[in-house]
Amino acid sequence: MTNQPLPDRIGHSEGSLGQRIRGEIEERILSGEWGPGHRIPYEHELMVHYGCARMTVSKALSALAETGLIERRRRAGSFVRKPSGQSAVLEIPHVKAEVQALGKAYRYELLQVRRRNPTLADRSFMGMPVEGKLMALTCRHFAGNEPFALEDRLIPVENVPEASEEVFRVEPPGTWLLNHVAWHEAENLVSARPADKRVAELLALDEGTACLVVERHTRQSGKLITAVRLWYPGDRKSLVARFTPSSVAR
Repeated sequence: MTNQPLPDRIGHSEGSLGQRIRGEIEERILSGEWGPGHRIPYEHELMVHYGCARMTVSKALSALAETGLIERRRRAGSFVRKPSGQSAVLEIPHVKAEVQALGKAYRYELLQVRRRNPTLADRSFMGMPVEGKLMALTCRHFAGNEPFALEDRLIPVENVPEASEEVFRVEPPGTWLLNHVAWHEAENLVSARPADKRVAELLALDEGTACLVVERHTRQSGKLITAVRLWYPGDRKSLVARFTPSSVAR
């Protein structure tokens, strides 16, 4: 069946026309309206609908392909990407739920929050250029009376302006972001590192104790929503990944 051009939408977000095209296609995919294998309207159809040049449409589709939402096939068009045959899923951790799953009482403590310009270290950690101020937060999570995790988080104010109005005294920033800001892409880097002096003091450990460190970047339509580094004492945290095999062994 032939696709029809996208219907007009009211209330699309501000930004360039290319961002609008990308956002509206992305919305249909993430909502499930366009499922795996669904053909995206052809470039010439999008050009007519949006009244723009082919380059604008092509850039929007290329950006969607880079995020893995669609695949572009020469002479055939663009299609919603089907799930890969083998994948490992590592969920965004909700620290409170992790603690409660252990049967322990959860407590959260905000140690520091600052609104400042990004440093060279911030830019390196974020891994992409971000304009304007950052909210830099340091938090501590407890399981009973014992420190469970130390959180260092950056939130670009320009990308999440509503976050600058929050004080995060009661609700942890990670929980607030999950409840208030849609995210489309996240990546985790998991490593083992020795606790330095600051981390050791805040987690009540001996300096040099092995810690499990989870670094995560969360994005929405290519924009960074937050970059966070979570330090866990090595004996208090485990990670589980789910795998889907591409084929069954015979």
